[in-house]
Amino acid sequence: MTTLMMILGIVVFVIGLLFSIAWHELGHLSTAKLFGIRVPQYMVGFGPTLWSRKKGETEYGIKAVPLGGYIRMIGMFPPGPDGRMEARSTSPWRGMIEDARSAAFEELQPGDEKRLFYTRKPWKRVIVMFAGPFMNLILAVAIFLGVLMTFGWNETTTTVSKVSDCVIAQSENRSTCEKGDKPAPAKAAGLEPGDTIVAFDGRPVSEWSVLQDRIRDTTGPATITVERDGVRKVLKADLIENKVSKTDGEGGYVEGEYVTAGFLGFTPASGIVEQSFGESVARMGDMMENGVESLIALPSKVPDLWDAAFGDGERKQDSPMGVVGAARVGGEVFTLDIPPENQIAMMLFLVAGFNLSLFLFNMLPLLPLDGGHIAGAVWESLRRGFAKLLKRPDPGPFDVAKLMPVAYVVAGIFVCFTILVLIADVVNPVRIS
Repeated sequence: MTTLMMILGIVVFVIGLLFSIAWHELGHLSTAKLFGIRVPQYMVGFGPTLWSRKKGETEYGIKAVPLGGYIRMIGMFPPGPDGRMEARSTSPWRGMIEDARSAAFEELQPGDEKRLFYTRKPWKRVIVMFAGPFMNLILAVAIFLGVLMTFGWNETTTTVSKVSDCVIAQSENRSTCEKGDKPAPAKAAGLEPGDTIVAFDGRPVSEWSVLQDRIRDTTGPATITVERDGVRKVLKADLIENKVSKTDGEGGYVEGEYVTAGFLGFTPASGIVEQSFGESVARMGDMMENGVESLIALPSKVPDLWDAAFGDGERKQDSPMGVVGAARVGGEVFTLDIPPENQIAMMLFLVAGFNLSLFLFNMLPLLPLDGGHIAGAVWESLRRGFAKLLKRPDPGPFDVAKLMPVAYVVAGIFVCFTILVLIADVVNPVRIS
């Protein structure tokens, strides 16, 4: 049964992956057709074609390897300085440029002269190239908001899970009371597991991070209002100073760092809490910020990835994952001993996270990514604008093809990184529990 659920989870993730890719390319396709650019092909996947059908002037199809997709637009790059395809060069650098330029004019038909991508105004080209990643962003936001506002978010609550028997400095890393340890203020006050703290010192609280800060800022007498079996009770506690873990400001802890602060002595419970629209938007902002930080930190994670793939290094939970690793996690989600609605929510979060990563990654201003073409169009617009302002001749379209050797280097780096992640995903995968 576990194997069957694992396979089902992988299949569900792959379907979500294929939809995300198709959704991305639909953004490019729809805007390209809107601006009159001819698109001969719309494909989901790479490699051999499994199925295709031509409708109008575009061939729609699915290929064997679900690791991406593409649309082919006529005239992605301008012709050479003489207005024609340049002759083949023996220079490897020039050869790369000419190969890219030649591919941009494949299947050129009569009448296509006015339907070439590079002939469109820069702002139109920006829209066409941005539309793909933007579709992934729309899908990610829609899924995240939908799950957060209907299902909820697993967060630490103000409900008591466990009450400490005595005062133990958290830096001591022990849980058993010893002779001479003082009784925990929470225990002495009569706090019990299952109590929900609704006010501290007469001030209402509903978030763990707020309650945590108030407890840490207090030493001496304080009142704790709890809800127990539907009845509110006011308990009196005498908080003391203790050495406790440093907080991250959001209710979590900084591993290995300690501070001296007020101490009550209980462990809060975690639970699924539905989020309001405002809370959901705020969490989306945090996810976006974390995604950007993770993208920036990607090069620094290569040594750990290498050790995880070829050495005995530990695969960290925040380690980069590829499609294979994400599919494996998707399979594991369906094998967890949790309610079905939790499994569905986790799978939706996984697909949404994948789409958010696609958006951020594709916005990097590097060819062959969408962000590289956007950067080229923006540069052309600025160059033409300055020429007009200074009353100089129009410099014409920016020849993005000249950057193709750099694009091949970037693509090579991406391929090597993808292979490294793939090996790590196979031999030392990230696991969930």
